Amino acid sequence: MAIGRRGILTGGAALWVGGSSIGGPAIVRAQTSSKVNVSHGFAMHGTPKYAADAGPPDYLNPNAPKGGAVKLGARGTFDSLHPFIVKSQPAAGITLNWDTLCWNSRDEASTEYGLIAETIEWPEDRSWVAFTLRPQARWHDGSPITVEDVIFTFDILKAKGSPNYAFYYHDVLKAEKVGDRKVLFTFRDNTNKELPLILGQLPVLPSKWWASRDFEKVSLEIPLGSGPYRVDTFDVGRSIAYRRVEDWWAKDLWMNRGRSNFDVVRYEYYRDVTVQFEAFKAGELDIRQENIARNWATAYDIPPVRDGRIQRAEIPHELPTGMQCFAFNTRRDYFKDRRVREAIATMFDFAWTNKNLFYGMYRRNVSFFGNSELASSGLPTPAELKYLEPLRGKIPDEVFTREFKLPESDGTGNVRDLARRALALLKEAGWEIKDGKMTETKSGKKLAFEMLLSDASFERVVLPYKQNLERIGIDMNVRTVDTAQFKRREDEFDYDMMVEGFGQSLSPGNEQRDFWGSKAADTTGSRNSIGIRNTAIDALIDTLIAAPDRESLITVTRALDRVLLWSHFVVPNWHNNKVFVAYWNRFGRPEQSARYAPFAFDTWWIDEAKDRALQRGERK
Repeated sequence: MAIGRRGILTGGAALWVGGSSIGGPAIVRAQTSSKVNVSHGFAMHGTPKYAADAGPPDYLNPNAPKGGAVKLGARGTFDSLHPFIVKSQPAAGITLNWDTLCWNSRDEASTEYGLIAETIEWPEDRSWVAFTLRPQARWHDGSPITVEDVIFTFDILKAKGSPNYAFYYHDVLKAEKVGDRKVLFTFRDNTNKELPLILGQLPVLPSKWWASRDFEKVSLEIPLGSGPYRVDTFDVGRSIAYRRVEDWWAKDLWMNRGRSNFDVVRYEYYRDVTVQFEAFKAGELDIRQENIARNWATAYDIPPVRDGRIQRAEIPHELPTGMQCFAFNTRRDYFKDRRVREAIATMFDFAWTNKNLFYGMYRRNVSFFGNSELASSGLPTPAELKYLEPLRGKIPDEVFTREFKLPESDGTGNVRDLARRALALLKEAGWEIKDGKMTETKSGKKLAFEMLLSDASFERVVLPYKQNLERIGIDMNVRTVDTAQFKRREDEFDYDMMVEGFGQSLSPGNEQRDFWGSKAADTTGSRNSIGIRNTAIDALIDTLIAAPDRESLITVTRALDRVLLWSHFVVPNWHNNKVFVAYWNRFGRPEQSARYAPFAFDTWWIDEAKDRALQRGERK
């Protein structure tokens, strides 16, 4: 289970506090002979940490004051307030407008509690799940959230929403009403144990509001929602502001006391990341999550930081780092050969890049599931071989015989050893240097491609990489486009190579089909940007989704990780197991951070004393 690149799917899972309509339980229980569980929460493995109607989670301050306005930065532009379709470039923060069936715990692995849902019921074999809605759940206009709304949302997202929904809900056969407040989801079979969690993430939409509107059309109409904020004002492509809903129906639920504290959350858009940074330093933005190591190391030596008006924090986290990378589009003929991809990847000199551009602050990605127990290492264990042996001949032989390691340089910029290795691979694949250009022996074609970027700050990384490739006769043209054009080309798979990120959760599942599945390779807007079509990988994904317990899930994920790594689908980038945050000293925040959501800005608040001191220009 993971959040997609468009940030639509967010978490939760169900809380049970009471009954259902006449006939509801009988209808549900008739579907299976196994024991039916009724609980206030749902954990993928084990039991939930918090009791029903518990006190606030450990990482919240239930007495956090409400009030004030915050200014955040966003990059690029937006053209829509409808984030659920592939054609949309939605406004930052727009999902604040809707609640989900359930709420995702931030200090537990793959555990959810009820939000719109009051109860969750499931059989031991997890062949279905049923949610009973809270009677107090309301839309912003005061009307109740109904079972019909849930069914409408599921059906419309699966049929007309962004492709990730179809992949997420592939194994859900139908949603049906089985009581006044109860909805039943029936599954294709009982192999996908994660489906109750996935359905708990469903962002519920108002069926009555959409009845007179075209769901597939980009829209700037302010939508009817149910969440802690509603759209207040916006200037298309430039800014959007959300206002806290003071009578939000869910504000007193145990997991919400101490969250959503600001009266107004405003996003200002900037085309250029440098201009956005200057706006922060000038006080036009309140907070900044820093993603550029050079900036964190050198650019904050400014008076507001030295005198304490700007605070900096390095917050450690235990989240899987996923895989940030330069992704090959294997739909291109010249990237179909694994040896060519490996040769190109070999010429990326991370040691030099980290030393000279990142101030030694990053670590190389060596797993698609890094910083977690899901990552592979060493040679396959006997448990992993149980899943890998049947695929022998369909996956790289090195999976069985060699530990995956990326080539390393000494960091001086001397890439002769890397070049020798790359040239040997290319020669084996049928390429050689002619007249200074890498040339395919049979066809005479030159090896040249384009690196597509949406952020100019990446140019300082890829331009030295481009120079390294030129040393072995490969031409890489670097092209930076605006975010709207980048998204269009990304959705249509119109690129050779691009910067990509495959985020992972602690419980990988259905989203792996969207990332690496053969069907997704031909689905416009899918996450399979690489274009992977491999029956062995499809089989591993199916096995992962059907994993009966945590131990099996970990083992299959490590096996999948090995196959992805040895296929050389990407040029691995880097990661950091800390979140870098700078902010103007007007905030309070909980003493304890959540393990799996270290920078949870919705738990912060305006500290009036600090805010007054900052406005008076007082130093720390």
